[in-house]
Amino acid sequence: MQKKELRLKYRALRAALSPEEIEERSLTIANQLVRLDIWDKLYYHIFLPISEHKEVDTEFLLQVLAGKDKEIVVSKSDFETRKMTHFLLTDNTKFRKNEYNIPEPVDGIEVPTAKIDVVFVPLLAFDQKGHRAGYGKGFYDLFLSECKEDVLKIGLSFFEAEAAITDVFENDVALDFCVTPNTVYRFKKKA
Repeated sequence: MQKKELRLKYRALRAALSPEEIEERSLTIANQLVRLDIWDKLYYHIFLPISEHKEVDTEFLLQVLAGKDKEIVVSKSDFETRKMTHFLLTDNTKFRKNEYNIPEPVDGIEVPTAKIDVVFVPLLAFDQKGHRAGYGKGFYDLFLSECKEDVLKIGLSFFEAEAAITDVFENDVALDFCVTPNTVYRFKKKA
């Protein structure tokens, strides 16, 4: 299936979820993540959900990261350059929603991309090879291509994998894992 079709399908599936289902599935995803062997790293980049789009609520994951005393990194997006600036999440971090309702840090301690060890990636859909379909702006593909080679890329999804995304582009960055309420998908690296 092509990304355009997947975006329509998964926006509709998400729209049908109740607030209780979102909370329950988000908590289950966080519990799945706790069992992964990814906790020996220091800098974890996390997305803050756009609640209007019914994205995975990362609040539970934030609690896990804080409990494990990890450095948590959040981003601010520049829609002209499609670049993201990354900031350390602290007790003093103030947030404001941008014009797309994405909660973003107002300012703070900037974290270089090269320091980030793990990235939790938002998505609408993904396939059995680790390819993903996001909103189509390319922010995460650009960001992930700038990360160090061994950065762990972990998608979070309410839904299971599609067989294949048929219009994968050369610049699309594949995931290492994708975690759903029912399954942890591990994708093989290309040699």
